[in-house]
Amino acid sequence: MNGWKKTGRGSKVRLVATLEAQEAAVLRGLLTEVRGMLAGRSDDNPADELAVLTGIRTGPSTRPTDRVLARLLPDFTMEDADLAAGLRSLHEPALIEAKDAAAAQTLDQLPETGGRIELTPDQADTWLTALNDVRLALGTALDVSEDMPEDLPEEDPRSAHMGVYHWLTFVQDSLVQSRMQVR
Repeated sequence: MNGWKKTGRGSKVRLVATLEAQEAAVLRGLLTEVRGMLAGRSDDNPADELAVLTGIRTGPSTRPTDRVLARLLPDFTMEDADLAAGLRSLHEPALIEAKDAAAAQTLDQLPETGGRIELTPDQADTWLTALNDVRLALGTALDVSEDMPEDLPEEDPRSAHMGVYHWLTFVQDSLVQSRMQVR
């Protein structure tokens, strides 16, 4: 991928990029993995008879124990544990649904074997959401921090995956830069 480019004007503006087959496969795999993690969190939620009657969905009130999921589904507040639990219970199902929908839409628009991608500004926003979630998940799994050197020693087991993380950073940044050109 050489980066995203803005084409067209007015209502015909599109953000365009071309992905190689391997890039599309990596992105497809990571998006699918994130969707699976989110689905697992939803499936862990016990059935709520009151939600069936009222239509008000609730989720778990406890933070995910998996650190990647905890990063994708952070606490809504840190000031009061009871408030945090209540907010999580009320809002986590909608947050999971929104994240899953962004990943699903991105997967739908991602060419199976690579190729040209053409997005409207709204579709680009959805891609940015999905790319951000994938980067957060991978960065958490790799223990990426500000103090971390850009290149890890070869003996570090994370070094093989850092290239993917850096590539995702480039894809996201390139899309942000192109999206900012759209008024």
